[in-house]
Amino acid sequence: MAEGSFFNEAMETLTPGDQQRLERERLEQQLAYVFSQSRMYRDKLAQAGIPGDAHWDEDRLCDLPFTTKTELRESQEREPPFGDFLAAPPHAVQRVHRTSGTTGRFVYTALTRSDLCVTHDCGARSFWSAGLRPHHRVIHCLNYCLWMGGYTDHANLETTGATVFPFGVGRSRQLVRVVREAGIDAISSTPSYPGVLEAVVREELGIEPLDLGLRLGLFGGEPGLDDPAFRRHLQETWGMEARNANYGVSDVLCNFAAQCEETPDLHFLGQGALLVQLINPETEADLPLAEGSTGEMVLTHLDKEAQPLVRYRTSDVIEVTGTGPCGCGRTGFRFQVRGRSDHMLHVKGINVFPAGINRVLNALVPDVTGEFQIIVTHPSPYSHLNVNVEHGHGLSSEEHPGLARRIEERVKEELGIRVKVTLRTPGSIRGADTDKVVPVLKKYDIETDGQD
Repeated sequence: MAEGSFFNEAMETLTPGDQQRLERERLEQQLAYVFSQSRMYRDKLAQAGIPGDAHWDEDRLCDLPFTTKTELRESQEREPPFGDFLAAPPHAVQRVHRTSGTTGRFVYTALTRSDLCVTHDCGARSFWSAGLRPHHRVIHCLNYCLWMGGYTDHANLETTGATVFPFGVGRSRQLVRVVREAGIDAISSTPSYPGVLEAVVREELGIEPLDLGLRLGLFGGEPGLDDPAFRRHLQETWGMEARNANYGVSDVLCNFAAQCEETPDLHFLGQGALLVQLINPETEADLPLAEGSTGEMVLTHLDKEAQPLVRYRTSDVIEVTGTGPCGCGRTGFRFQVRGRSDHMLHVKGINVFPAGINRVLNALVPDVTGEFQIIVTHPSPYSHLNVNVEHGHGLSSEEHPGLARRIEERVKEELGIRVKVTLRTPGSIRGADTDKVVPVLKKYDIETDGQD
């Protein structure tokens, strides 16, 4: 495979006019299919008083009701395992994933052969944008146990032509040896995982991470990489280009956005597969997809067979940072993820996302590990936030009060809100069945509908 600037140049460099024409054509075809084949959506249309044979285009899409994660769960409870929003025959399903279920009942995601072709093409566009090429040897370190990020991202990596080592999670000592023995030069993982590997490389191999040979980091699944201090630490410690290469929404499309070498912002790379809208998460009013706009991302499939979704609320709040062509030549809009609408907290008139506190803490590593948890006991608004923070390794108890005050002061300076910090031991703020931090523990409503 040639190693040019684009994986799918025709789609990645669409002009605005050509993209709009493509979206209009595919949207009409997709909606006709959805309303004829999906019982859940036929019922939704009937309840909304909308005729099933209506003519649809992007301008009228806002007339349709939203789809939520709760509806998908309820659909699969009514008709297990794939739900009555399944639009393809069950025998056409070729691959099945499921969400982790950490915020509620898990959801099965079904894909047909056609769905897989679209998924792998968009995923390869994203990894290619982040720098992966056929000459790379990449070790994939995400969970293969039914999670979308495991096997399907593995296939996305393979689609670029790169050589893929399917390692999965755990066994870190074996991993660093494989990296050195096989001449692996790229890693696909969560951005926090290299932090775990740093000590392993030194203890197991007796070398510095910089000398292991990893030159490209393809990261996703967690926030943090948009923080300049965190990114700089990764790059200086490992000698790798660290890129957010794996943004997606598991219920919709595995991977459809990534960074390029020109900008730290994410490129939208789902042209032809997804139509993106923005809404005000509180009023549900539609917002323009224009530079400077901030709102919740709403997605509609344009080319999906198994479980097409219409006006799906992702809960991801994004800011559009650019709509013109990038220096890399890609024309998809660029954005940054600001937080989750279901995690947005109101503190004395200020909208606060856990990602803001995450950025403050990342700048304080290694005095803190970066792991934290916000404890709330009632809905917004709040006068202040109670935050548990893991202190760094080797920090004496005499240093705890000063560190807690320093965190509180930094949060006040950068976010304008008051927090009360309680320090916890390293490794203590983790869910029982996941290796990711639960950023907001809502004691009054543990079953809130959030991203798995």
